[in-house]
Amino acid sequence: MGQVLFIVWRESVEALLVVGILNAWLNHNPAGRAGKPWLWSGVALGIAMAIALAVALFTAGSLMAGAQDYFQTAMVFIAAALIVQMVLWMREHGRTLKKELESGLSEKAASGSWWGVTVLAALAIAREGSETVVFLYGMLAEAGGMELVKMAGAGAAGLALAFLTFYVLQLGGKVLSWRLFFRVTEIMLLLLGASLFLSGVEKLISMDVLPALVDPLWDSSALLDDMSPVGGVVAALTGYRSHPALTSLLAYLLFWGAIWSLFQWRNRRQAAAPA
Repeated sequence: MGQVLFIVWRESVEALLVVGILNAWLNHNPAGRAGKPWLWSGVALGIAMAIALAVALFTAGSLMAGAQDYFQTAMVFIAAALIVQMVLWMREHGRTLKKELESGLSEKAASGSWWGVTVLAALAIAREGSETVVFLYGMLAEAGGMELVKMAGAGAAGLALAFLTFYVLQLGGKVLSWRLFFRVTEIMLLLLGASLFLSGVEKLISMDVLPALVDPLWDSSALLDDMSPVGGVVAALTGYRSHPALTSLLAYLLFWGAIWSLFQWRNRRQAAAPA
């Protein structure tokens, strides 16, 4: 449940950040009042798009019958990839996000094309909502049938925590800064991505698509058992295994090697970009 709460919390804070920036600009701009209905229409449309994706995923999963295991495993890998993409995107656009959004709003206000505000809000909300849907579906597939009631409860708690976090962040860094928030949560997101990637690999091993090679490679359950309450939380959030197969260890190292390579590539690209 910790995974669900964390993902809903993190994605909801991002969505609130975007809506907050748009709403603040409209409040402080003389012509902004006319754009308010368009903003909230965009928010509603974005939520509807995310719900439509959720329905489509569950429908597709139920219709695939014999291929359901493969579909769910693919969704686990997609969720892990989206986490990495989200971290990279926020690192690249985080500093300029407010400026980019306000620039877009200025253009819409100048031209009187308030429908553009609807599109801007809808795409922003749909992006965060769609990522949340894919993550949750991937986690549901990873758990092999997590109770939906418990998932909904964890999601509701994550949403409530997101509103509280957004309020604290709006205090202007007196308690918690946006920079610290994104840095800490991006580390947690990458650990969660590693956990999901490892779960996908383990599903492939259980389906005899990949060999386990050596199983188990070691037994660290005396230190921390991944089936215990505490160990289960650590395993879900970081990918820790007390009885890992060699293939699982190699997959975990492959994930972090890929992350290191992506960050190195990003840094080189930024260094080569003109100032």
